[in-house]
Amino acid sequence: MILDNRGLEPPQPMMRTLAALAKLNQGETLTIINDRRPMFLYEQLDELGYRHETFAREDGSFEIRITKG
Repeated sequence: MILDNRGLEPPQPMMRTLAALAKLNQGETLTIINDRRPMFLYEQLDELGYRHETFAREDGSFEIRITKG
């Protein structure tokens, strides 16, 4: 599943992401695309036990792959 959060003002990207993550089953992955690195989201993901990887995209946005652990 891909969630495109580009063009949204904080805290909308984080709220949308957390809502989508709540629907995932163990081992499933959500990919989000954000205009900036979601620094506050990383803290939440770590606390909730999600694994995540961040990739810079050519257009200046960031792709974050989040797996429910």
